[in-house]
Amino acid sequence: MTQKKRTLSGIKPTGNPHLGNYLGFLKPALAMQKDYETFYFIADYHALTTVTKPEDLRESTYDLVAVFAALGMDFEKNTFFRQSDVPEVTELTWLLSCVTPMGMLERAHAYKDAKAKGKEDELNHGVFAYPVLMAADIIIYNSHYVPVGKDQKQHLEMTRDIAQRFNHLYGETFVIPEPRIEEDVATIPGVDGRKMSKSYGNEIPLFSTEKQLRKVVMRIVTDSKTVEEPKDPDQCNVFQIFRQFADKAQQEHWRKRYTEGGMGYGEIKQATFEAIDAEIREYREKYFAVREDKARLDDILAQGALKARKVAQEVVLKARKNVGLS
Repeated sequence: MTQKKRTLSGIKPTGNPHLGNYLGFLKPALAMQKDYETFYFIADYHALTTVTKPEDLRESTYDLVAVFAALGMDFEKNTFFRQSDVPEVTELTWLLSCVTPMGMLERAHAYKDAKAKGKEDELNHGVFAYPVLMAADIIIYNSHYVPVGKDQKQHLEMTRDIAQRFNHLYGETFVIPEPRIEEDVATIPGVDGRKMSKSYGNEIPLFSTEKQLRKVVMRIVTDSKTVEEPKDPDQCNVFQIFRQFADKAQQEHWRKRYTEGGMGYGEIKQATFEAIDAEIREYREKYFAVREDKARLDDILAQGALKARKVAQEVVLKARKNVGLS
């Protein structure tokens, strides 16, 4: 039997995921279980660059475990763990830091953007060194593929450069990961029309009550066209969300309603709410059930940590030996 290739993905625990996270990361990531050996981790070390309240970090971590459980993660066949439960990753980060040029880190988007805006002094070292920890996250598990959106392509390229530089200096140590660029990752607008993001406060929560979900959907901004006027679905924030949850027949039906006129935005908002609710209702019920069972969530994390550390320890031991450490 052919050994499956290994993929790795991480997500920061910064609050309950929203629909953008679901469509852009969670849904496609979970679909990969069929064809790959998947490693998924909760990036709580990374979250420390912005999250300063310990209780928020702990509760957001539980949120994510419950989300993956509700969406159908197979914890037996795959490896799901908390980043900080594998402390070896911090040692590897130091080993990689010692071969990473400063100039490379200075070219990272986050640092360059902050510098251009005159906010360089507001950055902490964690933000500056973020790409090195990310590289350690990836290569410590001998990851073959890393699914990334276009905005993360640079970080994956830096990971490859760092790993190749280490291998050149100390001999073949790490698997060089290949990016899987998700060209069709869904980017959907938030309620204000900008990209859905917690930082904008415009998100539609993935798991809330049915009443809360409908209330948020009804707040999505639209233009001021009257019911009678024809409208352009491709320029409508509501339709951009609706189409992610509707089949082709439903999309064509509503496209016709838009272009013919005689449709109020309240109608498509209701249809959008119903389409979202139809897809996530079963997941939502599972989420709220498992979210209250912290013993189960702790057990999921503990079992995942055992599997992840076994791989990580072997990789770090090889790296230590190759650099000359005992």
